[in-house]
Amino acid sequence: MQMSPQSPSPDPALPRSARFAAPLRRAAAWPLFWPLLTLALLLAGNGLFNPGFLSLRWQDGHLYGNLVDIANRAAPLAVVSLGMTLVIAVRGLDISVGAVLAICATVAAWVVVRAGGGDAAPGLLPLGLGILAALAVALACGAWNATLVLKAGMQPIVATLVLMVAGRGIAQLVSGGQIITVYYPPYAFLGGGFLFGLPFPVYVVAGLFLGLYLATERTALGLFVRSIGHNPQAAHVAGVRARAITAAAYVFCAFCAGVAGLLVSSNVSSADANNAGLMLELDAILAVCLGGTALTGGRFSLAGSVLGALIIQTLTSTIYAAGVPPQVNLVVKAALVFAVMLLQSAEFRGEVRRRLARGAGAGA
Repeated sequence: MQMSPQSPSPDPALPRSARFAAPLRRAAAWPLFWPLLTLALLLAGNGLFNPGFLSLRWQDGHLYGNLVDIANRAAPLAVVSLGMTLVIAVRGLDISVGAVLAICATVAAWVVVRAGGGDAAPGLLPLGLGILAALAVALACGAWNATLVLKAGMQPIVATLVLMVAGRGIAQLVSGGQIITVYYPPYAFLGGGFLFGLPFPVYVVAGLFLGLYLATERTALGLFVRSIGHNPQAAHVAGVRARAITAAAYVFCAFCAGVAGLLVSSNVSSADANNAGLMLELDAILAVCLGGTALTGGRFSLAGSVLGALIIQTLTSTIYAAGVPPQVNLVVKAALVFAVMLLQSAEFRGEVRRRLARGAGAGA
């Protein structure tokens, strides 16, 4: 009977550093290694300086703690990052997600209020109408971006810049330039409710991630997306419906922004057309990059994008807890992102190894 080959065990005669170098190199090559390490270091640092940071408690049927708060607050960014991942994977870019979030949040709040949503409103009709209206607007925004990119031939950053600039104006027209407040408990549950002890937005992220993961890893869709990102012309010649898949990616990204708009507005029971989702597009791109997705397309990681959103939210919570002045917040975030992106670069790691090897050779 033929025996299956086994990986050779490290030679005990080798130096300790040599025996552990190969496993470390293999671990460092794993796409999720650096995002996981970054998140673990941030959490460990918080736990070191604040012993109660990592503690969890069960109270009144709900799970409370800083870890739960980070996951809850990172949910809107994680949702948008999942949509942004697909767009970037097909060599696109969508910088209008913050404006789409503001439009959808405003439309949802406006419809719920007009439909009679209030403290004593019977039934879930206002909630259903608000959700349907917001998501319909999100799909329309995604179709608009896809039309400009694929039909008009605009560069993705220019095409989505149109909606980024005009979107908040549209949202302010819907709201009449005012902040719309919603006092309707079913609507508030979307962003602030709990289900089986955990915040409801966590389930929204998990559901979207699971559905997208099954679609990209258990069907041919993932292969098509990667082929489009690597070489759109070759994918088209091979029979891949590149334009249709690219259009679907833009529509899905806007859909995710609409879902995030529902979570954001319901969490604060209001819709602020001017400030909702401000700078969200930059955080979403950062989260996707931190997760290991290549901006050149073809290589993407859904789990990495979620980890990137958690890293950004953990860093934000750390900065606030440490009492860092708000004006330094963006500088610290940029420094961390710069460091993580360098560590993820194979060229940078190779150059560091070569310099260390030369230094060790010179010292010998």
